[in-house]
Amino acid sequence: MDDSRIIKTEYSEEMQKAFIDYAMSVIIARALPDARDGLKPVQRRVLYDMHELGIRFDRPYRKSARIVGDTMGKYHPHGDSSIYDALVVMSQDFKKGMALIDGHGNFGNIEGDGAAAMRYTEARLQKVTQEAFLADLDKDVVDFMPNFDETEKEPTVLPVKFPNLLVNGSDGIAVGMVTSIPPHNLAEVIDAMKAYLNDENISTRELMRYIKGPDFPTGGIVINKDELADIYETGTGKIKIRGKVEFEKAKGGKTNVVITEIPYPMIGANIAKFLTDVAALAESKKTADIVDISNQSSKEGIRIVIELRKDADAENFVNMLYKKTRLEDTFGVNMLAIHEGRPETMSLRQIIKANVDFQFQVATRKYTNLLEKELERKEIQEGLIKACNVIDLIIEILRGSKDRAMAKACLVEGKVDGIKFRTRESRIMAAQLCFTEKQANAILEMRLYKLIGLELEALISEHEETLANIYRYEDILDRRDSMAQVIISELDGFKKEYGRKRRTVIENAQEAVYKEKEFEETDVVLLMDRFGYAKTIDTVTYERNKEAADSEFRYVVTCKNVGRVCLFTDKGQMHTVKVMDLPAGKLRDKGIPIDNVSNYDSREESIVYMASQTDLNLCQLIFTTKQSMIKLVDGGEFDVRSRTVVATKLGEGDKLVGVEALRDQKNVVLQSKAGYFLRFPIEQIPEKKKTAIGVRGMKLGAGDEVEAVYYTRNAVETAIEYQGKTIVLNSVKLGSRDSKGVKIRV
Repeated sequence: MDDSRIIKTEYSEEMQKAFIDYAMSVIIARALPDARDGLKPVQRRVLYDMHELGIRFDRPYRKSARIVGDTMGKYHPHGDSSIYDALVVMSQDFKKGMALIDGHGNFGNIEGDGAAAMRYTEARLQKVTQEAFLADLDKDVVDFMPNFDETEKEPTVLPVKFPNLLVNGSDGIAVGMVTSIPPHNLAEVIDAMKAYLNDENISTRELMRYIKGPDFPTGGIVINKDELADIYETGTGKIKIRGKVEFEKAKGGKTNVVITEIPYPMIGANIAKFLTDVAALAESKKTADIVDISNQSSKEGIRIVIELRKDADAENFVNMLYKKTRLEDTFGVNMLAIHEGRPETMSLRQIIKANVDFQFQVATRKYTNLLEKELERKEIQEGLIKACNVIDLIIEILRGSKDRAMAKACLVEGKVDGIKFRTRESRIMAAQLCFTEKQANAILEMRLYKLIGLELEALISEHEETLANIYRYEDILDRRDSMAQVIISELDGFKKEYGRKRRTVIENAQEAVYKEKEFEETDVVLLMDRFGYAKTIDTVTYERNKEAADSEFRYVVTCKNVGRVCLFTDKGQMHTVKVMDLPAGKLRDKGIPIDNVSNYDSREESIVYMASQTDLNLCQLIFTTKQSMIKLVDGGEFDVRSRTVVATKLGEGDKLVGVEALRDQKNVVLQSKAGYFLRFPIEQIPEKKKTAIGVRGMKLGAGDEVEAVYYTRNAVETAIEYQGKTIVLNSVKLGSRDSKGVKIRV
């Protein structure tokens, strides 16, 4: 390898340079809009390509795939999806203040459904796009640059007639920076632009007499009007926006809350999330006012209906929606755009100024171009009029010349050598001719019908019109006021044809105050069946059906409706369940799986004990394991907020077989799998921490294990069924902890 071809450089410097090049490419050539036309490169290229393809507003639609393919092949070699996405967004009037493309077919909807594939949809330019964005491209009003492979030319900017950056807004993520500009009302933006044209020293706050604030296509209510002045002055800030809510009377004295306009950030998938969030408020018992919720939105507009119960406070409910859902949302403003070749955060006045300056540049180039054409026409017209006055001489020159060059030399320079004239006077007159090159060419190409009297009169009339145009164009170019008046006249035309009423209300609103109803603390009874389905019922219902409830349900626990219930499992875990998370119903209601509201997994572990956390604070718990480890634990150790904690430490292969609250029990009876029973006083069980293993309760033979735990009380006979035989536990010989016990023979 030739060492002279190896360039040695510092790795970090090369990486830094490469990253900066990449970042600037993304910032300038892809992600950020130009302050002059408010378009990103991909948007500009799509519109220009449609213009070049002749897909005008008054012509038939063309397949989107045709537009995308042509744009990608000529101007934007970055993948078809980015081009089609840009085309789709420019056709969605619910995202843009003014749609620039007229889409035919499924171009998505406000609820977030995507557009159909590009092979199915069709598009063409909107009329406003044709007239305000692309109209003067043939008049050399903007610079063109080579495309990526230098086979085509593309405009560096489109000659947009009004501040599209404000009208349609923009959003984009570049490298280390982001732009987020809200859409505005076209009529207001034009009025502000006219105000600047009339007074270049006008301030941002004065411009806001015309631009009240953003005008979102989804409507809504901006509630921080007083903060807008600072946002438009600095180019950054947060706009708070709420949806529009109406109240409708329903059957049975109920009230329907109807959302007819949504905050702009809610468009798309956030509408479905809003519905989910409202439903979650009812499921989590944050509110008991909701009877039903339905999305009745259509092409005519948004209509989300929430039916409230009869005695509900509708105003308070709406305030809750503002506080706890996206019915009140924030639009982050960062008016970042490419200005004079670099990214810049711009104020409202700077954006207006940049656009006005651009309009003057475009108008100067336009009328300079038009003036040049009119001066050229004037020159030719004067030559033709002059030629008509000496038409006989010119015909004589043409007949006497050998070729076109000889005739042209005579017309331009008066050269008569080689030309045959009828008279000496004709030669003398011909020698005095001094037409210009363009005039001579026009004379030589002139058709004979131009010699008709009416045609000559039309030529003279056209010449007078050309002189008037030259005077007008020179006046526009020489006087700024005249050019400003032309720009204002164009703006008035666009405002008259495309202006519309404001959709978004701008006001100062008080912060939503939601008064949560105090939840009355009462006793309820938790019921859980053998399948793990749980619910709560009120104590009156339980007392009325006590016998049926105790016999049908595996666990019956009295607890507070605002409290927690603790589940102890054979794995030594304790899971807590919020009583509020369980459905309140009737005795015969099914309930929900306890797994759904806790970390308990019925496939991996089994519940050995269940109790109210409040009750645990007032007692001690007796833990017994399969390997005969036993201990007392203060119930206060389990007053925790965690959903799951370790209830006791277990040895390898060990499991909990019993947990019991200590109240008036006097003796504990351990029963082993081999048929040994050991009864001993509870006083012999030491108190330990929940993290301790405990002490041995009974001696077990090889392969034996504790199978069950029982308790006896003084003066109360406790009997069990064991292998078909009734055993009175009180009669089992009283022994000591850590002894073998007695064998019960059946």
